[in-house]
Amino acid sequence: MKALSSNGKGGSQAALLDAFCDSLWLEDGLSPNSLSSYRRDLSLFSQWLEAEDKSLNDAKREDVLAHLASRMRCGVKPRSVARQLSALRRYYAYELRGGRRSDDPTVQVEAPKLPRALPKSLNEEDVDQLLAAPDVETELGLRDRAMLELLYATGLRVTELVSLNLDQFSASMGVVRTLGKGNRERLVPVGEVALDWVSRYLAEARSGLLRERVSDGLFVTVRGGNMTRHAFWYLIRRYALIAGISKSLSPHTLRHAFATHLLNRGADLRVVQMLLGHADISTTQIYTHVARERMKQLHAKHHPRG
Repeated sequence: MKALSSNGKGGSQAALLDAFCDSLWLEDGLSPNSLSSYRRDLSLFSQWLEAEDKSLNDAKREDVLAHLASRMRCGVKPRSVARQLSALRRYYAYELRGGRRSDDPTVQVEAPKLPRALPKSLNEEDVDQLLAAPDVETELGLRDRAMLELLYATGLRVTELVSLNLDQFSASMGVVRTLGKGNRERLVPVGEVALDWVSRYLAEARSGLLRERVSDGLFVTVRGGNMTRHAFWYLIRRYALIAGISKSLSPHTLRHAFATHLLNRGADLRVVQMLLGHADISTTQIYTHVARERMKQLHAKHHPRG
């Protein structure tokens, strides 16, 4: 991907994106990953416009339509195209507010229709096998078991999990305090099983991993730093192989399992929404479809007229 130059039109475009991303961070407290996604989507459009000798603020509705159509022709998934259109809408709304444009080229541009994708989940037996995969006789295995147990017990996002500090976990109160999307803080209850594993990790493994180094992080590595998202992604896939789980797993799979299993056992949708940290209940409602599919499977398997 051609980088924006540091001078001329490319330099001015980079400055626009810097200012826009700064405003997103100030207004919504978006994470570095979210800001990078916005910048990447806008840079793609900016580079496409450069071939037409245009800048972001020269773009017309026809340019937006032509660019999105070219992305679709190149085989880009509708969900990625829809995300890019969302970034463009946010950017041009920002430019309108600042008086740098008098119109919005994304008006009346429809996003591609997206199929309803049900989250991938695990049944309770698979989860039990995954949680039992780490070798808890080792310090690393004990840490990993504690992380997996806490993830399944709370439904945290993986970024929330790996960024936890010691003062965000309270064994006495049975909760974790986390900052989710948009810097929204929430308290999530932790079940007794996960509390026991995290407490055991803190008592038996954490200091050994640190080797007299100092860290505020709850889950640490042998180098003394916090576990990273990518490292934990690798770990969960390795433990899936050990557990004999053939499904493709990610840390988010345990978040989905957390929500689905709660609903399967009768939890209220609003409670699940609060636990997951969803701002809009419509985001949580997709789990009702997962639970419904599970009920249909059980009915078909066990009912004499199924």
